[in-house]
Amino acid sequence: MEGAVDEDGRGPSIWDDLCARPGAILNGDSGRVACDHYHRWEEDLDLMKELGFGAYRFSVAWPRILPNGTGEVNEAGLAFYDRLVDGLLKRGIQPMLTLYHWDLPSALQKKGGWQKRDTPLAMGDYAEIVARRLGDRVRMWTSINEMPCVIDAGHRHGDHAPGLRLKEKGVRQVAHHVLLGHGLAIQGIRAGCSKPPKVSIVHNPWVSIPFSEEKAHVDAGRHDFVENNDWLMDPLFKGSYPKKKLEALGKDAPKIERGDMRNICQPLDYVGLNIYAAHLMSHAHQGLIAYPKHHPRTHMDWPVTPDVLYWALRFTHEAYAPGDLYITENGCAWPDQVDGDGRVQDLSRVQFFQEYLRGVQRACAEKLPVRGYFVWSILDNFEWA
Repeated sequence: MEGAVDEDGRGPSIWDDLCARPGAILNGDSGRVACDHYHRWEEDLDLMKELGFGAYRFSVAWPRILPNGTGEVNEAGLAFYDRLVDGLLKRGIQPMLTLYHWDLPSALQKKGGWQKRDTPLAMGDYAEIVARRLGDRVRMWTSINEMPCVIDAGHRHGDHAPGLRLKEKGVRQVAHHVLLGHGLAIQGIRAGCSKPPKVSIVHNPWVSIPFSEEKAHVDAGRHDFVENNDWLMDPLFKGSYPKKKLEALGKDAPKIERGDMRNICQPLDYVGLNIYAAHLMSHAHQGLIAYPKHHPRTHMDWPVTPDVLYWALRFTHEAYAPGDLYITENGCAWPDQVDGDGRVQDLSRVQFFQEYLRGVQRACAEKLPVRGYFVWSILDNFEWA
């Protein structure tokens, strides 16, 4: 989003490193310019006001604040977010701040990154630094964006930064440290804010849509939701890993130090859900059903599944009762074509939102505690590998 990867004291991130690796990114693209938001933030905010935004979710770049991950603070980095937050408030737009959107400072990765305990400890310090600076104006805070992408895409499959393919024990230790980083960040936010903050995490859970609303199919979908999400969500909301799964890992289980689970299971004011598509679950077929070949898909080859927002909100609430619920990301990619007068006739995207928002409307009608919905994203950005 920001670009300006080596300006005003910003240090390198693991995504800068991955982009520099030949063949790692399609077409050799990078985030060096991206949306150029660092230079064009004022006109971007003017667009938001023109569009009638009530809130804007953005991420702070850790290496812009702490170029070495820890230690000396980059004043120019904090000053940028001062301007951004003040600009949002001036336009009547509420900021929702995410502390970590995958751009770990390279200096921390060189020391082991999320494989090492020092990284979650550093995240707690980073969170408090940002909160002390912005906590008088920012009320809505989230710690980490999409833990599964950090853990699996970055450390199991190697598609995302830092591009590692660890064995099972290593992946489980990374997951534990990411969870710990979240918990310490929440504590850092609360310690640093001069006004009471609203704190959360943004998660992208696995969601299966029941084949029909017969009880057996709904129960199967709910069971599938818990079965595929409990490793990360149980520690957040229950303070422990699923016992049987932890025991089954044996020697691959993560090292858990005294106090870790208490630090991870911090009280949250809400939870953010990033939801795009879903699987289809049938009780009768005892598992997932493949979508037919003709089923509509976005340009990223994700199936269009409008009911997913309703079921994601419902299953999250039923399984964990985390408090207020926000859809913090939802959207679609299409092969947009600019017509003769410089406009995109965005009919496919308009239809997508009309259909998906019906699920949010239903959740609200059923009194689920839904408090907000965010589209991904305001601008076409550099979207990863």
